[in-house]
Amino acid sequence: MPHLTRALRVVLTPRSWRRRSDSARVGPKLALTSLRDNMTVRNLQTGVTGLRTERQAIDVAADNLANVNTHGFKRQRSNFEDVFLGDGATGRGAGSRLGSVDQVFTQGALQQTGNATDVALTGEGFFAVAGSVNGVTGTFYSRAGSFRFDAGGTLVDASGLAVLGRPALPDGRIASGVQPLSVPSASLPASQTSALGLTMNLNSAQPVPAQLFDAQAPESTASFGTSIQVFDSLGAPHSLSVYFNKLGDNLWEYRVLAPGAELNPNQSGVNVEIGSGQLAFTTDGALQSVTQNQPIDVSFGGGATPNQSISMDLGASIDLGGTGLDGTTQFAMDSGVSAQSQDGFASGALSGVRINPDGTVEGLYSNGRAQRVGQLQVASFRSSDGLARAGNNLWIATRESGAAVLGDPGTGGRGSLSNGALESANVDVGEEMVSMIQHQRAFSANSKVITAADDMLAELMQLKR
Repeated sequence: MPHLTRALRVVLTPRSWRRRSDSARVGPKLALTSLRDNMTVRNLQTGVTGLRTERQAIDVAADNLANVNTHGFKRQRSNFEDVFLGDGATGRGAGSRLGSVDQVFTQGALQQTGNATDVALTGEGFFAVAGSVNGVTGTFYSRAGSFRFDAGGTLVDASGLAVLGRPALPDGRIASGVQPLSVPSASLPASQTSALGLTMNLNSAQPVPAQLFDAQAPESTASFGTSIQVFDSLGAPHSLSVYFNKLGDNLWEYRVLAPGAELNPNQSGVNVEIGSGQLAFTTDGALQSVTQNQPIDVSFGGGATPNQSISMDLGASIDLGGTGLDGTTQFAMDSGVSAQSQDGFASGALSGVRINPDGTVEGLYSNGRAQRVGQLQVASFRSSDGLARAGNNLWIATRESGAAVLGDPGTGGRGSLSNGALESANVDVGEEMVSMIQHQRAFSANSKVITAADDMLAELMQLKR
């Protein structure tokens, strides 16, 4: 270090302090101290700032890598800034510091799980959950949609926090208020049949039966017959038979029979006619009109509601403004039923739950029915970057993020849902490993600054002696 040696010779020459009084002959010591402060301690401190910032950056990268398999995790990024002392050209750099750690809310890959209650968000937004975690009670926000139902039937996340949504009203509509979603464990009540429908063809080539229709021998006295299952008010199933007889060209009649043993009063051993009517067709096989002679009205036994009225839909006839071709037709082809329907069902026990892409949550019952429970809500923020991490895959709202605004998935810029899937962390392992290498190299370089400053300080101390 020739320049340093020359500088020390000038400072330590006796002429620089020989003319002073004996009490001031501490000049060499003061000059040495000044050099040490200006040249070595400052360099030590600058190197320390570099070590500190690089260590903090490695902490961030290590946290990202540790959460590479954490569902819904969002990686963080270190932002450095320089430390500058003084004004303008007279100032000097004094190292670096960690200015901020930003969260990167890019989309993570979707991982299919097949679990009916797993939900992934694609796009902006967060699931809203409520409860207590780590001693804090409130509303939290999460991208991890690994949900399940607890013992009380409430939809909860992996931490046991209740998932918020809009509950379903008794008529199936979704309410406007937001609350924890839950599925009732009680059985789904039965519903009696009030309407049935048949889509079928009656063979136009069928001859007119030689005998009149006999309800006690319907198979041999009818042109065609079919059966359909209906339910009473208690959910008990009953089989009704519908028989069709050709009366002439383009004219048919139907008769609806019920087993007498299932009626109130009991008429065991006989078939009871509970409804009848006529069908007229056009020459091209379309249903022209339906005339109802006897509306279906039946009283089943076993304590069911009496006088159960059931409407029968055989298609939209031409007389009622339809085409006459969407229900019952009369073409020269075998008679047969292609579809039948009825709106009743038996009671059922809860057997499962599903979450649909629009966020609606449905309970699945053993009778094959599905009933709406509610609809998940997605929270959006003015600035997602302002959210604060709360651990357990959760964030909390802050002044910087603004208040949460809850809405239906896919509305107002909110993301859509993918059921049976989870969002993976948005951490790129390769990128994080390269980042750690860069920070490690920078850490090593800053340690060399401290080593060099220490060597300079040792050299000064030896010159003093």
